Amino acid sequence: MKFVHYGHSCMLLETDHARLLFDPGALSSGFESLRDLDAVLITHQHYDHIDVEKLPGLLAANPSARLIVDPGTTKTIDNLEIAVTTASPGDTFDLGGTRVTAVGGQHARIHSDIPVIPNIGYVVDGGAFYHPGDAFFVPEHRVDVLALPTVGPWLKAGEAVDYLRAVSPRLAIPVHEALLARTAGYIGLYTNLAPDGTEVRVAPHGEPIDL
Repeated sequence: MKFVHYGHSCMLLETDHARLLFDPGALSSGFESLRDLDAVLITHQHYDHIDVEKLPGLLAANPSARLIVDPGTTKTIDNLEIAVTTASPGDTFDLGGTRVTAVGGQHARIHSDIPVIPNIGYVVDGGAFYHPGDAFFVPEHRVDVLALPTVGPWLKAGEAVDYLRAVSPRLAIPVHEALLARTAGYIGLYTNLAPDGTEVRVAPHGEPIDL
């Protein structure tokens, strides 16, 4: 297998038989020029995992690619008028001669005030590769290569370590890392969930602000 990381959770996996693209989201780049894809697989509906503006063009340039998404994303892209297959846990797909099994079902909890959305992990060829999306689901399969979530508003470093140990792959490739350099998602979370009467204000680097 060959693996190409396009930033954050977007990755191209080349098996002996297929070219599979996972989670082409808005924090990733370079995937737009990919051709000869057999499938595009989306774990969940968040913008950093699916770029709804670039997705139609990507699929138009890859007419043989099958789009497989979780139930929440199916609703998100209804207005795009593109053919889609909705994956549920336990479903298995033959994609260009490569077998992909859908596992998991739910996104990791971000906060008790935020509803939990669907999230589908994808196990390739019985565990040769596993992309869990934004979740800590441990599949029954013995995993050889794990795409390891690294940072996110739903994730503590200690939890990621425990997850790595639970899956115990031969190789772990850190992904979901773009938020380390882009804090807007975190600031928005704190702003939206702050108690009444509390302001969240970003202090520009090296500039004084009145308090």
